[in-house]
Amino acid sequence: MPKSPKPKSAKPTAPKAAGKKAPAPRKAVKQAEKQVESPRARKKATAALVAPVADAPPATPDVLDRLFAVVTSRKGTDPSVSHSARLLSRGRRKIAQKFGEEAVECLIEAVAGNTGELVGESADVLYHLIVMWVDAGVQPADVWAELRRREGTSGIAEKAARPHDPLA
Repeated sequence: MPKSPKPKSAKPTAPKAAGKKAPAPRKAVKQAEKQVESPRARKKATAALVAPVADAPPATPDVLDRLFAVVTSRKGTDPSVSHSARLLSRGRRKIAQKFGEEAVECLIEAVAGNTGELVGESADVLYHLIVMWVDAGVQPADVWAELRRREGTSGIAEKAARPHDPLA
């Protein structure tokens, strides 16, 4: 039986600013996973690539508002420099397609019980949802207000209060 090639060591990403590492692109993570044979080693290699940013504040819900600001700032910029700019330049259909793909991947990981992968796919879903919001002109504050309006209302009661669709 031929020997398997040695897994290549993952190179750390170049720092963006003052000790902060840029998150590894999804493609690099998938390539690293393919180079490692055992599930345990694969998980360890992947964790090293997606380690939290050093000196970052604790994660809070306002990270979504910051992400929205970043994606908004990319609108109309050079698509060859920014993934967000590239998605936005390709139009709403492509954005919706990418959102749908990520949502399906999220569902697959949830059904499979892969918690770590579900977290990553959930982050992808939220990112692509925000890209869709930027393209459609939806503000996060509007979504937060709608969630606040629904807070404390039974899901059953909320759904019953919606107008009836005669075609449904």
